[in-house]
Amino acid sequence: MKLANQQVIKKAFSKIISPWYSIPLIDRWLLGQIIPPMIFAISAFTVISLSVGVMFDLIRKIVEFGLPLFLALKVLFFSLPSFLVLSFPMAVLLSTLLAYGKLSSNSELLALKSLGIKTSRIISPAIALSIFMTGLTFYFNDNLVPASNKLAEVTLRAGIGSSFSSETGKDNIMFSRYGSRIDPSTNKATKHNNYLTHIFYASWFENNIMEGVTVLDFSRADIQQILKAESATFDKNNSSWNFINGSLVTIDRNGQTGNIQFKRYIYPFVEGPLELAQVPKDANEMTLKQAIKAEKIYKKTGNLKELRRIKVRIQEKFTLPFACLVFGLIGSSLGSKSNLRSSKSQGFGLSVILILIYYVMSFIFSSFGVKGILNPILAAWLPVLISLAGGIYLLRKSSSF
Repeated sequence: MKLANQQVIKKAFSKIISPWYSIPLIDRWLLGQIIPPMIFAISAFTVISLSVGVMFDLIRKIVEFGLPLFLALKVLFFSLPSFLVLSFPMAVLLSTLLAYGKLSSNSELLALKSLGIKTSRIISPAIALSIFMTGLTFYFNDNLVPASNKLAEVTLRAGIGSSFSSETGKDNIMFSRYGSRIDPSTNKATKHNNYLTHIFYASWFENNIMEGVTVLDFSRADIQQILKAESATFDKNNSSWNFINGSLVTIDRNGQTGNIQFKRYIYPFVEGPLELAQVPKDANEMTLKQAIKAEKIYKKTGNLKELRRIKVRIQEKFTLPFACLVFGLIGSSLGSKSNLRSSKSQGFGLSVILILIYYVMSFIFSSFGVKGILNPILAAWLPVLISLAGGIYLLRKSSSF
């Protein structure tokens, strides 16, 4: 009976490890050189970034606001995915640079090349691992990070309570609507549909309530209306807004005005202002699906700057994970050069410089995209394309040795 159990365990274990042994020996050997430093690099970069970004602030809140230690640890845990996403590309660069730099310094790469193995074949395991890390980073960034950041915020707010002021609402909501106007002579909509018909402004939004609301109505060619109210809520069943405690000023083409005071006023209008108010302040807190929905909302508002910003952020949902592949190509190509002798300290220093160059370049091009100097898609992808070109150049240089 005991022997039979051992055989079952051996068969199950062989099924688990058989995919690993189906990989060619040279690839298994090279992956074995890359994976340990990658685990070290992920741990190191995550601890450093987590300490600077969250830990010191949590210690201050424990001391000043009495945040319980257990809740602080929960906030730290929920914040972990967002920092892992940043650590993955940097870890790929450092691990490939260290692994191939070590093999180069030990003349092991030279031995492989003497057997007729090309540099592109030698770095192929690193590229395959980089592609895997690209997919993993995208999954983390699109699925785990938005949810975990919300949990971290809710946990922090619950732990600190009223002793710490945290804004849960959103200020200065402005929604513009474009369409056709009503012709007073025919009482029908005009053929042109690019008129500014409404401007909806709210000074504050919280718990589905708009506060300090002002609506400018230009939907009729002969009349302009100004609606002001203390608050407003949207009625989805009737597709209308309920305005509370306000006034309605009407101005006709002759300059004559009328003023109506009201306690409650039902105004038929689209849900756009509510949708805009519910868009997260930071695009990093959105999933890709939410960001695409936000893009459609900003198109309705006519806010070109925010529209360009969200377009850049949508593309960055792809370019951030793609940095793993870029850094994998650069790190393995640079480390494969036979004249490179990298210690861990030199490899770390070189990685920091390359990472700094890449992210400064990404920040500059991203700003150009938001300001409209560059197309948003081009602004997000130019750093990736430039870095890929640099990686291919380094690969060719390393192949010539």
